[in-house]
Amino acid sequence: MALKESESELEAGDPAPSFELEGADGETYTLESFEDNEALLVVFTCNHCPYAKAKFDPLNELAAEYEDVAVVGINSNDAEEYPEDSFENMQELVEDGTIAYDAYLYDHTQAVATAYGAVCTPDPFLFENDGEEFRLVYQGRLDDALNPDDEPTRFHIREAIDAVLAGEDVDLEWQPSQGCSIKWKDE
Repeated sequence: MALKESESELEAGDPAPSFELEGADGETYTLESFEDNEALLVVFTCNHCPYAKAKFDPLNELAAEYEDVAVVGINSNDAEEYPEDSFENMQELVEDGTIAYDAYLYDHTQAVATAYGAVCTPDPFLFENDGEEFRLVYQGRLDDALNPDDEPTRFHIREAIDAVLAGEDVDLEWQPSQGCSIKWKDE
């Protein structure tokens, strides 16, 4: 389990790269699926990484608490090499309530993770809906817990979401996300 830190290619104000991905609920999702939300939180995650698993509950809480924010998990891991990250296991986690995001999507080609510059799980990107498209306002850690067993004392993503919903600029230092590396397919 290699520890990775995110080094996104996206910068503040960049539009969210488009996608069309199948969700664990059997629906197909695009950016337009979330256009009625004021903000979109895209988190590259997976089923097996201890860092990602430690954030299931906090992300579920965000999805339940913020009606105007869509919380979308995207699993881009190579399920052939890491069978625990299979689409079928994603479906089980959604069905049993372990994952209760607005959508949990499967990026089997890894094209979406590449477009976003995601490198680890979890790797969150918060976008604000400017009425035309989603624009990046924060990319970095969800909170200040650097290890899966640590209790966070500061919730960066909540601060960022609250700023967006209040119509304010997100005034947070973008500290690299930390977690397991995305399991890339061999070229």
